Amino acid sequence: MEYEGIIFKSKVMKEMLELLSKVALFDSTILIYGESGTGKEVLAKFIHKESNRRSGPFIKVNCAAIPHELFESELFGYESGAFTGASQKGKPGLFELANEGTILLDEVGELPLSVQCKLLRVIQEREVFRVGGYKGIELNVRILAATNRNLLEEIKKGNFREDLFFRLNVIPITVPPLRERKEDIPGLISYFLEKLNRKYKKNITISDEVINIMMSYSWKGNIRELQNLIEYLFIINPNDEVCIEQLPTKLLAEQLVLNNKSDSSKLKHMMELIEKNIIISALKNHSSMRKAANDLGVDVSTLSRKIKRYGIDTFYIK
Repeated sequence: MEYEGIIFKSKVMKEMLELLSKVALFDSTILIYGESGTGKEVLAKFIHKESNRRSGPFIKVNCAAIPHELFESELFGYESGAFTGASQKGKPGLFELANEGTILLDEVGELPLSVQCKLLRVIQEREVFRVGGYKGIELNVRILAATNRNLLEEIKKGNFREDLFFRLNVIPITVPPLRERKEDIPGLISYFLEKLNRKYKKNITISDEVINIMMSYSWKGNIRELQNLIEYLFIINPNDEVCIEQLPTKLLAEQLVLNNKSDSSKLKHMMELIEKNIIISALKNHSSMRKAANDLGVDVSTLSRKIKRYGIDTFYIK
């Protein structure tokens, strides 16, 4: 199922999107919780598109990427001559640029305390003062925030203001990690693969065995990790179908642990695939087969025999 570019099949995602469609019609501040890679920015854009502000700007602020000394001037702007190197024309801040629209404070837990105090005032007063300015600029902007941190824990540590937390946490939304909605994985795989096939004019598919392994993987990097893996497999695949032999060692190793009660032939096959991947990695990282053998703790003759056994391309042997 696809809903405004969001791919899902799980009940939990359906219910969350239905809730977001309702709250999008109001200007209440929304705080989106979720692990890295779960798609918090995508959901923020969905809220904006579903709101009455959809014709206005959508401005994303990556709070983790702005140097602390530039936070205030980036968020609130500055007047002419406010500091050394400042533009003579001054500069509007990101809040001004988002006027009549929506601003997303992504990774809001990274905001320094000195800026948190000023942000609190902007939310309360709905006006912003540029650095070096004395006249308030009235704001009409919807504020969304997102974080992968536990802000209540950050409050206890003294890293986040409690009063700001309550201003942001009017409507809390928690995005479930991919491992808790595995029924969404096949649709996401198909979506990412279709985009790559369309872009590069290919017709690469993924075997059911590979999809089953992906369904059981833990995906600590969530959707972003899945997307990156699909792109990697697409690039390295020499055939029309991605097969199990091309999967990274970490997926195979986790599958091996999960299936430790499976039949011995399947376990042996998985272990051989892992060993083959480890050998290829060693050959890539060393300038000679002897150095690779030393790193692996085996004789050169043993390594040579395994290379022949697994049919490893001589391209990797330096």
